[in-house]
Amino acid sequence: MKIFSLKLFFILLTILLLGIIGYFSFLIYKIDSVGKKITIREVAETSKSGFLKTIRSFATLNARENLRGYSEERINILLLGTAGKGKPGQNLTDTLMILSINPQDSQVAFFSLPRDLYVNVPFLNFGTKINSVYQLGLNNSGKDPRAAAEIILKTVEDVTSLKLNYYAILNFDGFEKIIDNLGGINVQNERDIYDSSYPGPNYSYETFQLPKGLHHLDGKTALKYARVRHGDPEGDFGRAKRQQQIMEAAKNKFFSAGTLFNVVSLNEIFNALGENIITDIASEEFSGFLELAKNLDTRNATNVVLDAWNKDSLLKVYHVPMENGMAFALVPRTGNWSEIQELSKNIFQLEQLEKKKAEIQKEDAHLTILNKSGNFSLSGKMKKLLSSDLNYKNVALLTDKNSALEEKSVVIDLTNGQKPFSLEEIAIKLPAAVSYQAPAWLKDILGGQETDLVVVIGKDLIDSYNKEEGTVEDLERNRAEEEAENFK
Repeated sequence: MKIFSLKLFFILLTILLLGIIGYFSFLIYKIDSVGKKITIREVAETSKSGFLKTIRSFATLNARENLRGYSEERINILLLGTAGKGKPGQNLTDTLMILSINPQDSQVAFFSLPRDLYVNVPFLNFGTKINSVYQLGLNNSGKDPRAAAEIILKTVEDVTSLKLNYYAILNFDGFEKIIDNLGGINVQNERDIYDSSYPGPNYSYETFQLPKGLHHLDGKTALKYARVRHGDPEGDFGRAKRQQQIMEAAKNKFFSAGTLFNVVSLNEIFNALGENIITDIASEEFSGFLELAKNLDTRNATNVVLDAWNKDSLLKVYHVPMENGMAFALVPRTGNWSEIQELSKNIFQLEQLEKKKAEIQKEDAHLTILNKSGNFSLSGKMKKLLSSDLNYKNVALLTDKNSALEEKSVVIDLTNGQKPFSLEEIAIKLPAAVSYQAPAWLKDILGGQETDLVVVIGKDLIDSYNKEEGTVEDLERNRAEEEAENFK
């Protein structure tokens, strides 16, 4: 009996080992074959050497250390969602999200950019909404996805000042298939959703509704949950939050035992990826991402959505020139990307930004605005920015009868450095130079008026702030017109 038991033990052990070897052989083969289909990064190696590198990556301890961005303690991945071939607006990236990972402590953050964000397109030299940049890149590169991806990457880097290490572009069909092959996902819907004009098949409309509460979603329903906007009082910004929620749910489901050890499901997931995703992640880097992803703390993820929804929002609706005429779009409230870049840079240390705000409030700086730009309307707009948007309580306008104009804007500190946080914020966000010495002409204008900082508006701020402001309703109407055009 003991001999029989020992033989049985070794037989079972051998079967188990063969099963493990077979499983990992299958996994490596699928990752390598899918990687060859989806990656558009130029690779010098032959297919054979690429396969060997994939094998070696799974045998390497701490493979994640070979990922780009690891040594900087922040890996940034641009995630783009498109409709896909044969669908309205097939190459418009209505989903734009930066997934940032701190590989040292498994922190994760989602930073969503709205599709109506107005940007200047690198290399093409004109302004448009960010969701059309990838399509424009394809149009101007002979349908080369590598060149188009380079343009959208550079655009987002200019907006956020982040170095983007990777990107991935997924279409609707791939999204549905992946969710279905995960066995669906569980989400907690925060409010009742009802949309009677959700885009349906064959350029039609249909009704989508989902009551508040916990739901198990299949791929088709999850896609609707990710896309629906009209049934959410937060519109496009609420949609971005739901997309981040789906990302977290899908990650948790993928790394569950029910998925990782289901060869059939894994095979279908990899097949869906191979047919519906474009990325610059190489096959040999997949093992590093798998090692990294399984430990990510998505339950405590930081979720940031740029919006124009409330008083503290960093964006506003403006009427801006685009390739086909004027349209309403989202523009930074300060006229430049400084606030957005500060937010994206500090996404893992948001408490530092709150501490800086607290210090500015304690300084309680008294500001005086002197408009020397020659554009009369900038006085009111600058006062609104400083008092309403940036929350300075004491902002006054100063009139200068002297018609002499200034080319460059400057913030003049009359406190001898006693209001450093306020001075720095205003100088960076306008932007403006800093001076600690008041010119003689300013002393004459001020007379005996007491103030801490004098904001002199020069001609250099005219283009940034001389825009017609719109409303969220204007933006919604503009967007509905664009969607109707895409359906034609």
